[in-house]
Amino acid sequence: MTELETIRVERRDRVAWIHLDRPEALNALNAQLMRELVAVATELDADDGVGAIVVSGSEKAFAAGADIKEMADRSAAEMRQSGADGRGHFEAWLDFAHVQKPVIAAVSGYALGGGCELALMCDIILAADTAVFGLPELSLGVIPGIGGTQRLVRAVGYPKAAEIILTGRRVRAEEAERIGLVSRVVPAAELLDEAQSVAAGIAAKSLPALRAAKAAMDAALEVPLEQGIAVEAELFTGLFDTADQKEGMAAFREKREPSFRHR
Repeated sequence: MTELETIRVERRDRVAWIHLDRPEALNALNAQLMRELVAVATELDADDGVGAIVVSGSEKAFAAGADIKEMADRSAAEMRQSGADGRGHFEAWLDFAHVQKPVIAAVSGYALGGGCELALMCDIILAADTAVFGLPELSLGVIPGIGGTQRLVRAVGYPKAAEIILTGRRVRAEEAERIGLVSRVVPAAELLDEAQSVAAGIAAKSLPALRAAKAAMDAALEVPLEQGIAVEAELFTGLFDTADQKEGMAAFREKREPSFRHR
């Protein structure tokens, strides 16, 4: 792993933590942070010793948005070519969204703009009771650009997403849980411990089954119901050629905990 300047990485058994670490900018998402986060997440996704990934920020801010200073004077053409490997500024974020392992966002403080969109890319959002979400891009003369208009509509429905995006108002943790924007709210002092507990429980499960579950759920958002059911059936039957399926069902019959080999 190359030297990192905008994030920190920590391993706790089969759980990998990615801590956003630009405190001077409230973890604003600049191009360097994007490159480092995407590269590390991709590397962890390929590591069979990792079963789940947690992304966190600071107590004050998960991420307070994109780095406006970095992009303010760019043209449309420059934005289209300013991302990793010459791709568009936001296109490289798709690599993070396509991570096959479960990703948990542990959100405390501000998750605004790109920070809210980053959380929405994760599979589970655990929010501290201090968390504040929002997509205020219209007040800057732009719109959300890394999936916010798409993922928020899918998460909370069109009418609520339209209100949040078009007004730019901020959504506090209690409301975020009520409308389905976050998975669960926990006391701020317990957030990191709870995220580790949830991630460790997930990481203990069979890695092939975890990947299959994510692929099946992704299909639910992308294809018609009948096609999604077919995808699920194919993934389900395919797992019967894994060692973990044999172990999991043997353990059930023998009334013991399974010892998965993650293959």
